Amino acid sequence: MSNPLTHLGAASLIALAAAAPASAKVEVAPYLEVAQVLTADLKGSNDVLTYSQIAAGIDASVSNSRSEFQASYRYERRIGYEDRVSDSDVHSGLARGKFQIVPRTLTIEAGALAARARSDIRGSAPGLLVGNIDNVSQVYSAYAGPTLTTNVGPVNVGAAYRLGYSKVEASGYVPPAGQPRLDSFDDSLGHLATVSAGMESGILPFGWTVSGAYEREDASQLDQRFERKGVRGDVVLPVTPSLALVGGVGYEDIEASQRSALLTAGGDPVVDSNGRFVTDPNSPRLLSYDQDGIYWDAGVLWKPSRRTNLEAYVGRRYGSMSYTGSLTWAPTSDSAFQIGVYDQVETFGQQVSDSLATIPTSFAVNRNPLGNQFGGCTFGSGGSGSGASNGGGCLNSSFQSANSSVFRSRGVAALYSASRGPLSYGVGVGYAQRTYKTPALASFNLNGVKDESYYGQGNVGYKIGQNSSIDTSVYACLYDSGIAGAADVVSAGATSTYSRRFGRNLSATAAVGLYSFDIEGTNSELNASALLGMRYTF
Repeated sequence: MSNPLTHLGAASLIALAAAAPASAKVEVAPYLEVAQVLTADLKGSNDVLTYSQIAAGIDASVSNSRSEFQASYRYERRIGYEDRVSDSDVHSGLARGKFQIVPRTLTIEAGALAARARSDIRGSAPGLLVGNIDNVSQVYSAYAGPTLTTNVGPVNVGAAYRLGYSKVEASGYVPPAGQPRLDSFDDSLGHLATVSAGMESGILPFGWTVSGAYEREDASQLDQRFERKGVRGDVVLPVTPSLALVGGVGYEDIEASQRSALLTAGGDPVVDSNGRFVTDPNSPRLLSYDQDGIYWDAGVLWKPSRRTNLEAYVGRRYGSMSYTGSLTWAPTSDSAFQIGVYDQVETFGQQVSDSLATIPTSFAVNRNPLGNQFGGCTFGSGGSGSGASNGGGCLNSSFQSANSSVFRSRGVAALYSASRGPLSYGVGVGYAQRTYKTPALASFNLNGVKDESYYGQGNVGYKIGQNSSIDTSVYACLYDSGIAGAADVVSAGATSTYSRRFGRNLSATAAVGLYSFDIEGTNSELNASALLGMRYTF
């Protein structure tokens, strides 16, 4: 099947390569791969399954004074034996890039993603995508848009636009007996436009900015619509050369709505062949979230050097206190540390697009053919491009479940990545919370339900000479759905991959993995996997 990542990644690569001067560093490495995979259930049925895997992919990058682009995409076809493992297709990939159309004035930026997400936070949590997996959906997301920064006299003027699209393939997940069925995300198209004008301190003893934003997303599921518009003003008051006090006040209007699901005579939602709710054609538009008014925040900015930047804010927004901020620190040119605290009313599609935009244009590709590539934390590669000052980004908060409802998303994520000679490593940890906003329906009402997830991931890579490398990854996650009677889910695992190159084109890969998940009081699994494969790079 066709997918958005393939088209956007190829189009972006062609455009950037065409724009790059002869001195640009351009690397393109398409490949074909075949592998045999074995997986064994160590706790329940003791089944041992095996299947073949055929893959095609490409790793590419462009780097020069005006362009930063990297893409890694892989398509797998899994072929089972004796119907014990279902045949399936898996797309995994990430593309991020930016190009300065007019240096330091007009930039276009784009990103695309293909990965796997959990369908329902209450279900199983297979960390390794091997064998017959459950509660996992294929996700595609892409965005692109220009950014303008210029000056009109002493006034700094900025404008930006972003177009984003996200799609989730249905998994057919069915909840346990006694638990309500939740609707799953299908696809959405979103627009975000911002404008701003301001001055730095100097002419006045303080800096100021006035800005405005408009955001709209239209989702196919239940004819959902999300609209946000607002304006705000900010003041920056320098205290020392490296410290400033900041404050802002704004007005915003957020409205989210949908139509009702068609219900059975017993009051349960009617579902289609993909397990999604069917829209009631006679339903009026129902409000999921409707709030407008004044909000404010105040805080500090601290920038003691070009390698360190701290922002911390406290205020009142969305009807309660709100806390946000960030810390970025690059102790060396090959290492980066960052923490982000966020608070936002949004949807699954918006959250995936926003998370994708945080990933740097230079990122580390972990050659782990057993895992969910790009579904967790992706670390900056360091050394060049934006990766040297960007630790990376985590998609765990987005991929804890592909729920179709509007929610207030709050949490914190911290990442550290570094490379020293042949050694590279990264660590990411975080906490994510969603509070759902839904209209009052005759069926189960998710409004006000709060789910939570805790996650951690570590990657280590080591190059053994010119031709060999070892990559190891560990992870652990805890999910709490917040629905009465739903069990907590714990997932953990580890993988290790050894790769060796023979000449310019041929390489071999051997990988082993161990993962487990436990759904409290109902189900648990412990599985081991092994892979042996060969790759030909053109």
